Amino acid sequence: MGDSPLTVPRVGIVGAGQLARMTLQAGISLGLTVRVLANSPDESAALVSPAVSLGAPTSINALSAFAATCDVVTFDHELVDAALLRQLEAAGHVLRPSAATMAVGQDKLFQRREAKALGLPIPPCRPVCGTADILTFAEEHGWPVVLKARRGGYDGRGVWVVTDVAEAGRAALQAQARGLYLLAEQWVPIEREVAVLVARRPGGQMVVYPVVETVQVDGICHEVLAPAPVPPALAEEVRAIACRLAVALDVSGILAVELFVTGGKPLVNELAVRPHNTGHYSIEACATSQFENHLRGVLDWPLGVPEMIVPAAVMVNVLGRPETGDLGARLPAALAVEGVRVHLYAKASRPGRKIGHVTAVGADLAEARARARRAAALLAGGLAFTDEA
Repeated sequence: MGDSPLTVPRVGIVGAGQLARMTLQAGISLGLTVRVLANSPDESAALVSPAVSLGAPTSINALSAFAATCDVVTFDHELVDAALLRQLEAAGHVLRPSAATMAVGQDKLFQRREAKALGLPIPPCRPVCGTADILTFAEEHGWPVVLKARRGGYDGRGVWVVTDVAEAGRAALQAQARGLYLLAEQWVPIEREVAVLVARRPGGQMVVYPVVETVQVDGICHEVLAPAPVPPALAEEVRAIACRLAVALDVSGILAVELFVTGGKPLVNELAVRPHNTGHYSIEACATSQFENHLRGVLDWPLGVPEMIVPAAVMVNVLGRPETGDLGARLPAALAVEGVRVHLYAKASRPGRKIGHVTAVGADLAEARARARRAAALLAGGLAFTDEA
């Protein structure tokens, strides 16, 4: 008679996008059955998960029923209202990150307040309710003014750079029509953008990934360069900022911190308390991927080594275009690019939507970048990258 199978915790992920899909893949090697709560059966992770529950993340009934099938619940997005998460915690369900941590991750104003309370560098900012508030802010800090949706904005959505009162008024009306609360932020000259991941477990152990540079176009991340070609002192300062935030927010799993570099100094931009696009390179380039360490963190298991195992890696996002068509037909050509790994998300192509990514590792950033760009261009239908993209 054979031995009984190993009993392992049941991990549930609210959300079934590509982050959940890649977390599911990491869970396989750990022997985990990772459940997902999906809006529909054709979502990225739902297509490959052996344990799918269907339900809206805005429904307390769906959340409660899902949480009852899990030992610990985590997230691949910030769409669950913190009030509902507090209800789940009050009912005895284990959420990692917690409802309190998720509340900060959902709201850019709360993120700024946490950073400011820690004495960390941020651009001048404040919440605004309409054109008059924006004008007052501009009188103090100058034009242009960056307006950001406090919740829900990503990939360039929910961000307006306004240069005068007329543009401010139009942006305020658009935000009001969409039910968005706004944060006004001083525009700063950005020399480059960087990001860093911290993995943390409830027991307090914490590991920090290399600092990476992100290349943004129209608010969408196009490329990630690892490690970032920045001075060691700047990289160390960025890592220290991320560690302070992870402890202050009592993070469980992955914390991603995105920062601007201006005048050679970092400014905290945004936080995410989940696996993040800027960490996809870690699957091929690090001893332990962000997805495996997220699972280890939320389970309070020992964290894996985050250091890179290659000299350089570049990740390029594959974005949908009107003429993208059948990715499968172009996949062999992309795979023929030496040393490139392709990740497709099984998502319908729409202009600007992330439908996959490619990662190339190599001896240096320039060489890896050239190969990653070539593979991504072949997948996307021949789109050529320039040095500015």
